[in-house]
Amino acid sequence: MTNLLDPSILFFIFGIFAGLVKSNLEIPQPISRFLSLYLLMALGLKGGFALNKSGFTPEIAISLGLAISLAIAIPLLGYNLLKHKLDKLDAAAIAATYGSISAVTFITTTQVLDQSGISYGGHMAAAMALMESPAIIIAIVLANRIRQHRSGTTASQTSLAKVLHESFTDGGQLLLLGSLMVGLISGDSGHKVMAPFSIDLFKGLLAFFLLDMGLVAARSIGELKGKPPITLAYAFIAPPTHALIALGLCHLFHVPLGDTILLMILAASASYIAVPAVLRHAMPEVNPALYMGMSLGITFPLNIILGIPIYSAIANYFA
Repeated sequence: MTNLLDPSILFFIFGIFAGLVKSNLEIPQPISRFLSLYLLMALGLKGGFALNKSGFTPEIAISLGLAISLAIAIPLLGYNLLKHKLDKLDAAAIAATYGSISAVTFITTTQVLDQSGISYGGHMAAAMALMESPAIIIAIVLANRIRQHRSGTTASQTSLAKVLHESFTDGGQLLLLGSLMVGLISGDSGHKVMAPFSIDLFKGLLAFFLLDMGLVAARSIGELKGKPPITLAYAFIAPPTHALIALGLCHLFHVPLGDTILLMILAASASYIAVPAVLRHAMPEVNPALYMGMSLGITFPLNIILGIPIYSAIANYFA
């Protein structure tokens, strides 16, 4: 569990503590937004530089294909399980949250892999971007069908075209993909120029951002009061289940260790930025506290503190 001694993880735990004791410690929203964009930009650049060296190979195509497959299968499995216990719109919203991904969990994992000397492909940044939107699209399609079934009209349907536009032009995702392309095009010369920005500063700014995320996670725990037991159980059980599904697919297709760990983490993570931003408008019938409390209050800290080392150890065992 050397992961718990990492300064970034320790700052995250400290943030949770500060939030639970109701400290007035707070990171201003503009700074938090800047840190989020910086981390995505630095990750995209790093992935682009790595892709410039490796090129596009069949192994990369397999990893990206598995990423898309997981992004489609997980929300469908989640919805079909939850719809028997919850309102169908609530089930669709939770399925979308857990079918999408957490960029911060992914970024934190890359740092752990770097420190452990485990290599991974630069294309995994692209895999992360590809896994963000399918669950949102599936949830909107499901919501439209549910509303149509209940009212017998299409008047309240959300435009899928609008959702697609919002998903693929989201600022964070666009910055990630744009940075990936910049790194891919500029190659070694770009890597040398950008290293002080995208590598040297990365660890410290990640620790500062995780401090803020710890504060937010602690405050989200209170939103879980009064929620159905199935939601709490799902927040604990779904992440490791999804990670094991990813492990099985990676083992079947002989995916390298580093990429396997990252696909497990992506499958196990839950969105707390992209999905809520879309669902607040596309599915106003669902209280955001439901899926935000689950993803930020339980799944995010669980993955950061315990998930990363446990999934890494399991992947190492089967490697």
